[in-house]
Amino acid sequence: YGMKTILIVFMTQYLIDSDGQLDVLSNQDATSWYHTFTFAVYLTPLIGAIISDIFLGKYKTILLLSIVYCLGHFTLAIDETRLGLMYGLTLISIGAGGIKSCVSAHVGDQFGKSNSHLLEKVFGWFYLSINLGAAASTMLTPILLKLYGPSIAFGVPGLLMFIATVLFWAGRNVFIHIPPSGKDFVNEIKNKENIAGIIQLLPVYIFIMIFWALFDQTGSTWVLQAKDLNRHWLGINWLESQVQAVNPIMILILVPLLSYYIYPWLKTKFDLTPLRKISIGLFLAVPSFLIIGYLQYQIELGFKPSIAWQVFAYAILTTSEVFVSITCLEFSYTQAPNSMKSIVMGIFMVSIAFGNIFTTIFNKIMPASFIVADKYTASYFIFYAALMLCTAVFFLPILKYFKPKTYLHKEEVA
Repeated sequence: YGMKTILIVFMTQYLIDSDGQLDVLSNQDATSWYHTFTFAVYLTPLIGAIISDIFLGKYKTILLLSIVYCLGHFTLAIDETRLGLMYGLTLISIGAGGIKSCVSAHVGDQFGKSNSHLLEKVFGWFYLSINLGAAASTMLTPILLKLYGPSIAFGVPGLLMFIATVLFWAGRNVFIHIPPSGKDFVNEIKNKENIAGIIQLLPVYIFIMIFWALFDQTGSTWVLQAKDLNRHWLGINWLESQVQAVNPIMILILVPLLSYYIYPWLKTKFDLTPLRKISIGLFLAVPSFLIIGYLQYQIELGFKPSIAWQVFAYAILTTSEVFVSITCLEFSYTQAPNSMKSIVMGIFMVSIAFGNIFTTIFNKIMPASFIVADKYTASYFIFYAALMLCTAVFFLPILKYFKPKTYLHKEEVA
C-alpha cells in the first residue's frame, strides 16, 4: 500500500530516463499504467492459488512469493526509469498478487466448525490489520517521496515487507497447515458439485467487478483531482496522495463499528445475509462518485473546493467497501469447497483485476469530452456513478436466486 500510494505521483512527476532527465507520463497514460498494474496484482492470485492448492500449500506459497515481492521493491528503489518501473511492477504483481488469495484463505484455515461463528469477526480483524498498515504507509510514504525521493520511498516499504516475511517464517510452527491436494485436485475439479458451487459464484463476482472499477480510482483519478483542490484542512497542508489515508483510517473505525454494533442491529430488523450486505455496499458506492463529479464541475468553473468534500466521498466509498469487500472474503471462503478455497479466493481476486482492466480499456476508448487538457471532466465521474447504479439494481435478483452452501474444514486431533 505504501508504494501504490505514491505510484501515480511518481509516474507523473518523478520518472526519469537513462540520462537522468525527467521522462514523466501524462495523466491519462499514468492512469492506464496504474490500473494495468492493479489488474496484474489481482490476476496473479489465481496462479498463486493453483500453486498453493496443488503443489506447495498456502504457507510455502506465501513465503516464496513474498521474497519475489521484496525484489520488486528493490528494483523500483534502484531504477527510476520506465524500464525499472516495468520490471519492478512486474515482480510486485507476481509477489503481491500471488499471495493475496493464499493469505486470506490461510486466515480462514485457522478456524473449523467449532469456532466458525468467529469467521465474520476474524475476517473483519484481518481487514483491520491490513488497513492499519495502509493508514500508516499512506500518510508516511508521500512524505518520504517528497523529502528523500523515490529510492527511499520505494525502499522503506520493501524493507518492511522483508521484516514481515521473516516474522511470518517465525510462526511456521504455530499455524494450522492445510496440505496441498496434489493429484487429488484433478478429481476435485471434476466433481460436479464443486463445479456447480464455483459457477454459482461467478455472477456475484461479475457484478462486484464494476465496484472495483470505481473503488481503485481512489489511487489514480481521485489523486489527480486532489492536485486541483484546496488541500489545507484541519490546519494541515495535505499532499495529494496523502488523502488516500482517509480510506484505511475509516476502515479502522468502521470495521469494529459495523461488526459489533451496526450488523447486530440490522439483524434484528431483517435477515442480513452476506449477499444483502454486498447489495447495500453496491448502492452506497454511487453517491461517492456523484460527489467527485460535483467537485470536478466546481473545478471546471474555476473554483477550488475544499479537500474536505473528497474526504466525505472517501467516507461513503469506504463504508461501501466494508459491506462489499470484507463480506466477499468471508463469503468466498465459506462457499468454496475445502480443497479449492485458494482457487475460489483467486477467482474473487480476478473480479478486482477485471474491474481495473475495464478502467484501463475505457480510458482508451472513452469520449473525448471525458478528458480535456489532460484533466478528467465531471462527465467522466458521473458516467461511473450511473454505471454503478445500474450494476446495483441488476444485482438485486441474485439475492433471490442464489442458494448458498457452506463448506468448512473438519477438526481432527493432531
